Amino acid sequence: MQQGGLWPLHCVGGTSGAAFPKALRLPAAAVVISKADDPASEAYSAFSGTDLAELLSDRRVGRVFVGGLATDYCVLRTVLDARAVGLDVVVLDDAVRAVDVESGDGDRAIGRMRAAGAVFASTRTALAEE
Repeated sequence: MQQGGLWPLHCVGGTSGAAFPKALRLPAAAVVISKADDPASEAYSAFSGTDLAELLSDRRVGRVFVGGLATDYCVLRTVLDARAVGLDVVVLDDAVRAVDVESGDGDRAIGRMRAAGAVFASTRTALAEE
């Protein structure tokens, strides 16, 4: 099986598919966590094979905001792993999209995230609270 698992090769480091948008301005203190850089293993969660949990703990981060693709795979696994290490999670509902391999997969993933204690907000609402 080619790296990418069930999916076409995507978001490969050093390619345009993994590049940040040119308009994105990261603060100097930003830390970029890369996942799935081991061809021998799948990594749906941002916590899989990374030091993200330790980094957040060291910085005393208690809440994370999650957006991305896909609601029913990487977003779901990241949210569940974040909850498992005790983080409060806000899923940015207008910044996620499901693959829906099976009809309703995205909705079921949202149900699982809610059941795990994640809350949902739009980017506009989440930014207004900060």
